[in-house]
Amino acid sequence: MIKHVALVNDHRWIDPPERTAYILNILEEDRILSEAFGAIGCDVSRVDWADPKIDWGRFDAVVIRQTWDYFDRLTEFLAWLDRVESCTRVVNPVEVIRWNCDKRYLVDLAAAGVPTVPTIVIECAIDRRTDVPGLADLMARHGFDEAVIKPAVSGAGRETYRVLRSQADRHEAAWQRLVKAESMLLQPFMPAIVEHGEVSLIVIDNQVTHAVRKIAAAGEFRVQDDHGGTVHPHTPGPAEIAVAQAALAAVPGPVSYARVDLVEAENGPLVMELELIEPELFFRRHPDAAGRLAGTVSRE
Repeated sequence: MIKHVALVNDHRWIDPPERTAYILNILEEDRILSEAFGAIGCDVSRVDWADPKIDWGRFDAVVIRQTWDYFDRLTEFLAWLDRVESCTRVVNPVEVIRWNCDKRYLVDLAAAGVPTVPTIVIECAIDRRTDVPGLADLMARHGFDEAVIKPAVSGAGRETYRVLRSQADRHEAAWQRLVKAESMLLQPFMPAIVEHGEVSLIVIDNQVTHAVRKIAAAGEFRVQDDHGGTVHPHTPGPAEIAVAQAALAAVPGPVSYARVDLVEAENGPLVMELELIEPELFFRRHPDAAGRLAGTVSRE
């Protein structure tokens, strides 16, 4: 039986002096999960993953929550994972986190037969001796009249752009800058994201516990609340549940918690993102799911 659990955040959320609605949601999520662990006899500490003073060996389990700076400090974050893994248990497991931190995993899901938004990876061109392919040419090559470009390692909609092929020249300078600095993804724009939003299924211990629909603000396509998106109740249908289960079956390791982000297409839902590191799990909308996660961690 585990006795002491760390809920891992980045430094901004440990004791924030400002309490906006955004920050209050973060604190509420951790409060609900902390109380769920407390109900089964576990002590909980909320800690900053990058705090050098922490003795990670004193925890029976480390549950990653709002480490929303990891994609800006990836090398440091991965090294930290290796250190922590050597002295305690990390949830989700480190091998799963390493796989999930790079959005190339979408290519793996598609190869495994999971319905997934088509994804083309353009490798970082920092060492290339040839020119970076032009954005309009790439879109034409793959038959995309409208596309989304985003970094392979990122979050919160960072450097994510919606591009019309007919207007790709407007984005060419940004595209060249980005792909010379990091690997990028090219995906077809999915109209349903602005028409119906993105559906997120939360899966705890291999069971879909609840779901939400995230709606982008007017004039936006990014659904994150950082960009004005809003969250609404959603009851997942059989097709959505089946796709979520197929995605998790393709993960290279065990998973205690997950969020599967879906977008509707002509032939059914497609995986847009599979979040296994630090997803918002919306416990404030379904507190029982926090109890299920606490129980899952305590049994492992």
